[in-house]
Amino acid sequence: MQHRQIFQASLIALAIAGCSPAQESQKPATAEKVQQQQSESERLANFFEQSFKQDLERAPMRQSYLGIKWDYDKWNDISQQHEEETARLLKERMATLESFDTEKLSDQEKLSYQVYKTDVKRKLANDKFRYHTYIMDQFRAWHTTVPSFLINIHSVKTLDDAEAYIARLNGVESLFNQVIDQLRIRQELGVFPPTWSYDQMIDAAKNVITGAPFVGMDKSSTIWNDFQNKVARLDIGETETQDLLEQARTALITKVRPAYEKLIDELARQRQLSPEGDGVWRLPDGDKWYKNRLQWFTTTDLNADEVHQIGLDNVARIHNLMREIMQQVEFDGNLSEFFEFMRTDEQFYYPATPEGRSRYLSEAKALIDTMEQKIPEYFGLLPEADMVVKRVEEFREKSAGKAFYQSPAKDGSRPGTYYANLYNMRDMPTYQMEALAYHEGIPGHHMQRAIAQELEGIPEFQKYVSFTAYTEGWGLYTEELAKDMGFYEDPYSDFGRLAMELWRACRLVVDTGIHAKRWTREEAIDYLIKNTPNPAGDATKAIERYIAMPGQATAYMIGKLKIMELRQWAMDELGDDFDYRGFHDEILKDGPVPMSILESKIRNWVAEVKQA
Repeated sequence: MQHRQIFQASLIALAIAGCSPAQESQKPATAEKVQQQQSESERLANFFEQSFKQDLERAPMRQSYLGIKWDYDKWNDISQQHEEETARLLKERMATLESFDTEKLSDQEKLSYQVYKTDVKRKLANDKFRYHTYIMDQFRAWHTTVPSFLINIHSVKTLDDAEAYIARLNGVESLFNQVIDQLRIRQELGVFPPTWSYDQMIDAAKNVITGAPFVGMDKSSTIWNDFQNKVARLDIGETETQDLLEQARTALITKVRPAYEKLIDELARQRQLSPEGDGVWRLPDGDKWYKNRLQWFTTTDLNADEVHQIGLDNVARIHNLMREIMQQVEFDGNLSEFFEFMRTDEQFYYPATPEGRSRYLSEAKALIDTMEQKIPEYFGLLPEADMVVKRVEEFREKSAGKAFYQSPAKDGSRPGTYYANLYNMRDMPTYQMEALAYHEGIPGHHMQRAIAQELEGIPEFQKYVSFTAYTEGWGLYTEELAKDMGFYEDPYSDFGRLAMELWRACRLVVDTGIHAKRWTREEAIDYLIKNTPNPAGDATKAIERYIAMPGQATAYMIGKLKIMELRQWAMDELGDDFDYRGFHDEILKDGPVPMSILESKIRNWVAEVKQA
């Protein structure tokens, strides 16, 4: 309860700070107008505060991500009843939004209002396709979320934390029953991931319940090992320690294992029912669903054909830039031969050994440390949160993505984390190491997401709202920004930067190819292998991800192209008055926004600089 009161008090203080200050005036009409403006501002701030708090109270796992321990012993509710309640709340909030007189709001409040309203409209549009999203897929779903969440998010600093961990273990059974219910709802509607996806999910689920205290006692299972290590660091007596371990062991054997076995059986059964094909065209109203996905992820009205063509155009552009690198390194051959050279030459790969993997992680961290020294020349806003580089855990590395970032806890209890997937070292060439580190770390996701959490003067919801084109567009933009900052001195690393951008351009082609043009998984994999230097394993895993998450992969390039377009426009408009720090701070200072609002922000910033 104390955490709730502290958090609510901070939100109220934020709301009051965001209100327009009263101004003295001898004219009653003016004073009345100011009072009305304050009332509308306060009403909006209170609406933002209450809705954010309500959403947080309904999401125990999100609380934990933010370092809040209100419901530290619970999982999220994913029942149909909860979803119906969510839809009702969104409709009520949209009606409330329509009641505000936006003319009585400050410019900052109008921006927050527009961001919130856009987010609610998008979520309501999504609700029409509530059951089109796969509740389970091989890339990221509940079978791996449970262990990764417990290991990486559920910290154990006190006896209460350990007991909450055990309660979550006991709660896996109820959670997975809800997952199975959701699977069966989708079965009735004809919504299934592709057949091959089930095999990977089943294998990954079996991995979680392998090892002590489950089956295969030669080593501890991932969750059991994590709990033992966390309890060992507690300052408690031996009796309490053993009691906690026995409770956890019992929960793992009597709750977690049966829950996983039941889920595995359900996946095996549904595998036989999944229709042929890979894209969402195979689902009911799949074309409408994919249109929704493109709008959601790009925050634009681009259709599949337009996105596909943008991809083709940029693939051709980047190929030409790569040919310039070929000339620079004096490679004798065509682009396809150069790709094969980059895929196979041993100089670009560390060995698949503990030493090779350790070297990759340490060098990636060194790149970020070096970049960090240069950041103040290009940014005024800087994050306070630390960042670490970690290897993706073995239990999920086979199906996880190449690399990803996890935000820090707001209370500072957990740093931001750049995860590198070192399962197959041939998928992690050293020539891509720089661009990957900058994208996931600094100045990429860590800068954007840590700064967003730490912003003052904006509503709390605005720090965490999701606009993928903004977030991933920023990550991709920073890969090229690093070149502007003087990095990629090795031409092979600069080729790696181009290879990463090429990968995102190809995503526009293959994502629309799979989901709108009925390409098969194999056709899409072949396109990546032919048009990029990435190895076959990398291409296969990527295409399987795009199939599982339709439209998501298009956000990167669309977002990056928009940011570059806005930067070039600002440079042309301002000439010598253009300042990187001002431009970047304007992008970051209000948290994530859709592309249309980002453009308005930059145009307003340019106008302000001209007037200064």
